[in-house]
Amino acid sequence: MPLEVQALKLENMASSQVETVGGGADKAKLAAAVVLLVAGFAAYYLLGKQGALVQWAALLVGVLAAVGVFYTSDSGRQLVAFFRDAWREVGKVVWPARPEAIQMTAYVFGFVVLMALFLWLTDKTLEWVLYDLILGWKK
Repeated sequence: MPLEVQALKLENMASSQVETVGGGADKAKLAAAVVLLVAGFAAYYLLGKQGALVQWAALLVGVLAAVGVFYTSDSGRQLVAFFRDAWREVGKVVWPARPEAIQMTAYVFGFVVLMALFLWLTDKTLEWVLYDLILGWKK
């Protein structure tokens, strides 16, 4: 392999982005989010004698606190940015008009019916050839 090609490959590998969890503070935020989430679920089950309203409030507080802490982390911000980009891409999709959608659906149903008939006929033909002609097993 030529030296220039190897150098280009190494340069591309060096410039590729590697996503890792940031420093210790970011790891601590992720750990705190997990702890808050587990604490919310634990509170839900431990507060069973207090009533359903207290249980659900404790669970909701724990989950919301975990989401809030996760949102402040680097991973949380990247996740939110990903969802924003995904939603923007969904907005770019050109959806078919109603008549076109109905026509394509009819094509699919027609193809399914034809394929079912073809497979049934193939099955019955093979059954007739194997059992009646070759093996001689008359029904």
